[in-house]
Amino acid sequence: MTRAIHTRIRIPLRFLSAALGVAMLGAGASAQPPPHKFAVHETPQPLPEIRFQDAEGTTLRLEDFRGKTVLLNVWATWCGPCRREMPTLDRLQGELGGPDFMVLALSIDRAGIDAVRKFFGEISVRNLAIYIDATAASAGRLGAVGLPTTLLIDREGREIGRLVGPAEWDTPDMIAFLRKRAVE
Repeated sequence: MTRAIHTRIRIPLRFLSAALGVAMLGAGASAQPPPHKFAVHETPQPLPEIRFQDAEGTTLRLEDFRGKTVLLNVWATWCGPCRREMPTLDRLQGELGGPDFMVLALSIDRAGIDAVRKFFGEISVRNLAIYIDATAASAGRLGAVGLPTTLLIDREGREIGRLVGPAEWDTPDMIAFLRKRAVE
């Protein structure tokens, strides 16, 4: 029969904290962690070709946005959670939007572009451009299992990660996470 011997070892907290910090650095934990519910792929994933229109009716593809990091939000005006998160996406575009980063809010409203224009007017969107896929085919091709679904896309047009469901896109943690991805 074996008997376990328990020994208490007292390690000063400052040494334990330092050791833990070194271990975390070695494991790559110093990188900005993804926000809650944001699933980041180990390697960027290719995306299917999707087509949609801008406010003038010009047909675009994701490929047209290569060279910048894109936060692609698939949404609809009839989706309650989408409506609630849209102001935070607008503020995010105002904060980070520029030559290296953009929020592409892609509506899949079958009611067309006028439904999006009306909604953007109601909530005073100032920073987001209007994009629409009235066929909603892009949602299926992107594997969106619910609305909203948001994909983070790198400069080469590959998916870095995604978040299914609503989020607060303008929080300091989210902005720091996205800012880091925009400059990588």
